[in-house]
Amino acid sequence: MLKKLLIKPRLYLSEITGLLLLILAIYFIRSQGEELKNVGNYIRLGNPLWIIIGIALTGIYICLQALMYRASFRAVQLKLSLWESTILFLKRNLISIFLPGGSITSLAFFTKDIQKETSEESRVRIHFASTIYGFTGIVSIIIIAIPVLTYLTLSGDSWKNANEALAIVIFFLILVLYAITSFIRKGWVYRLLSRFIPKISTEFKSHPDFKLWFSLVNVYSILIDFAGVAHLYIAMLVMGADASWKIALIGYVIATLILVISPFLRGIGAIEFSLTVILKHYGYSTSEALAITLIYRLFEFWLPVVAGIVSFTLRKGNMVLRVIPAFLLLGLGLINIISVLTPALAYRVKLLKSFLSADTISVSNYLVFIAGLLLIITSAFLFKGLKNAWRFAILLCVISLIGNLTKAIDYEEGIVALFVVLVLWFTRKQYYVRHNVRLQTIGIETAILIFCGITVYGVTGFYFLDKRHFGIDFHLLDSVKHTFYNFILLDVKDLAPRTTFAFVFLNTIRISGTLSIGLIFYALLKPYFVNIEHDDEDFTAARELVDKLGASPVDYFKTYEDKLLYFGKRREGLISYRMAGSFAVVLEQPVCKNKQDEMVLLEEFEEFCIESGLRSTYYRVDEKSLQLFQSLGKKSLIIGQEAIVDLDKFTLEGKNRKSMRNGLNSLHKNGFKTKIYDAPIKDGLLQKLEFVSNDWLKSTNREEIVFTQGMFDRRKLKNQTIITVENDDEQVFAFLNIIPDFVPDEATYDLIRKTSEAPGGVSDALIIALIDYCKVNSYKYLNLGLAPLSGIDQARDFPEKTLKFAYERLQQFRHYRGLRDFKEKFLPAWQNKYLIYENHYDLISLPNALNKVMKP
Repeated sequence: MLKKLLIKPRLYLSEITGLLLLILAIYFIRSQGEELKNVGNYIRLGNPLWIIIGIALTGIYICLQALMYRASFRAVQLKLSLWESTILFLKRNLISIFLPGGSITSLAFFTKDIQKETSEESRVRIHFASTIYGFTGIVSIIIIAIPVLTYLTLSGDSWKNANEALAIVIFFLILVLYAITSFIRKGWVYRLLSRFIPKISTEFKSHPDFKLWFSLVNVYSILIDFAGVAHLYIAMLVMGADASWKIALIGYVIATLILVISPFLRGIGAIEFSLTVILKHYGYSTSEALAITLIYRLFEFWLPVVAGIVSFTLRKGNMVLRVIPAFLLLGLGLINIISVLTPALAYRVKLLKSFLSADTISVSNYLVFIAGLLLIITSAFLFKGLKNAWRFAILLCVISLIGNLTKAIDYEEGIVALFVVLVLWFTRKQYYVRHNVRLQTIGIETAILIFCGITVYGVTGFYFLDKRHFGIDFHLLDSVKHTFYNFILLDVKDLAPRTTFAFVFLNTIRISGTLSIGLIFYALLKPYFVNIEHDDEDFTAARELVDKLGASPVDYFKTYEDKLLYFGKRREGLISYRMAGSFAVVLEQPVCKNKQDEMVLLEEFEEFCIESGLRSTYYRVDEKSLQLFQSLGKKSLIIGQEAIVDLDKFTLEGKNRKSMRNGLNSLHKNGFKTKIYDAPIKDGLLQKLEFVSNDWLKSTNREEIVFTQGMFDRRKLKNQTIITVENDDEQVFAFLNIIPDFVPDEATYDLIRKTSEAPGGVSDALIIALIDYCKVNSYKYLNLGLAPLSGIDQARDFPEKTLKFAYERLQQFRHYRGLRDFKEKFLPAWQNKYLIYENHYDLISLPNALNKVMKP
């Protein structure tokens, strides 16, 4: 077996943008120097009455979000209480901090509680309602932004009074009313939404109150934006500054647009930076602008986040183990940065200087600052379950603990760091996705080379620079110090470039430092995925194992070339799987001798997945094997039923088989007949079969799928028994191919395909001919394969209720009902088949992973 590492670079534009804006915000804050030390005094002197009003408005803001959710769900006939809507918003708002797509990605989470109250709703309807909520929120801010940005452009950014701001708001309201009217009348807004929300027209027609509730969604979205503007206005009043609705509207629009463009970490750093710059532009001092911004973010961001944490404590679950540590890490990072930027207590510093030198204290400040920045970024990766992110988080917390104690005896921050370390330690089993050793080595080596090159460049440059560039005559030690400090972005206040050359020189060092730190960080946190290649000997060994130990109708497909093979080390056996993203999707359970060997093999494979940074999932598992997976802590979801025909009991006699007999007789009268061809199949017949297959794919608008079945392959069909439906001219209209079935006394088939010109009843004729063939060859059972999504009589939980509703009610799944009806005609016994997975939030990514493994 051949193994090699495969590096799959996956860059998220929103994460990169958010990271750059965060670094820019830190650089901006550091560059302001002593002025920003007054921020704490500004906030402490803030008007408490306006703070209370702002907090009260936050409560209204949360209620409006809940009402918007409630209206979105009512629009698709789902009833949600105000309390359920509030909890749903708070939870999704909290986890959106740690998701790449921010609020949009979070819309897929936390639907289980809703399902308990509304047992007949489907995943599609819930997704539809969430899409309405998310899409409307984005559209409303864009509609506000268009007139605001247009006016700013045309007027040269010079609003003279509030009248123009009022005009903008009125214009915005007219636009919103126009958009709602356009949707109700099926205009351009309706057509645009139809492109993004499937089956919207069906929902529109089926629910007479849809117009009302959708209009309310838009109204609540508008009120939410007004609350945001009011929050910024109140923040100005808290600081005792000259409050302006005009500036509040502009600041809110631009800050929210940045959040939409770069949702990474919910705009932390990016919004603080942009809003501070905007407020400075309109005449506020740096300290005032940042203080106003922090108060605004308290109202709009931090209070809802704290409420979200409280909402998680109301119900325990696996997600808590991921969200809470990530949030604590984020909070510790911010505490570190704020602690460095605010003045230390003088008596503590004086006491500390009796033990430590000033340089040591200065280095501790730098370390705490850097750790704070990296903690914020690491929190997002920690949420993804990366093992290296957990290790990195532990290291950064320890640095924070020591650094806070040695920079100003800040034991309060040290206690927080120690608490986060303990939480990370107790949740360590949640983090198992490995890092990529090869990429890590490359990244660190490259960063070291960059650092060495920049060190030579910077030291030489500073040492020989003319004094006019910085007003300083650098000595060698000074050159080394300033090169290093600028490389890690910490020398932003000591040097003031006086020339363009000096400015470019400094930025060259700083940009190189940013790239190096980013490269190391990416290399440390990049997940590890292993790519396995097999040679012919592996597949030969797999076929020998299946021939010896096989016990399933799909064991034949476990040795197909599209599969990856895992051979048992402690027990003889085989696991066949494919990789998609971070999932290892296994076909059924292992091929092995008995249940004891199966358990050992499953434990081995689970260890392999953990070491390889993969999440295991098992597709089409028998009900009798569920106990094994439950002992491993896995969850199960029924995905359909397999049809098994008892050949001794099946007969064409009787009243219920009359329509089938009539169909078969009609075929024979019209000159059609079934024929059986034993292997090896002649090339001429294979050519006819290929035509039938291609015509079937084209007429049904389907593509070949694999994993649980085969695709048309001349080489394989040549060595299989073929049953056809032909006319007297030997024109083939339909066929099926018989494949090995490793269940004792059982037979099965793979492909069953027909041309678009084939007469009705050809599929029945093929199965009847196959039944006759099986009886002649002394088989007792015929496996007709899986009927997906069927057989869920009493759904146990939300995922099963979703599948049940989709199967029974939704038009998109009618072909599954048709497949069930076709197989039901042969009076089979039905056996449940399951999907095995780790956590409920895996179900968000699993449909896409399963779709990938089914493709050739």
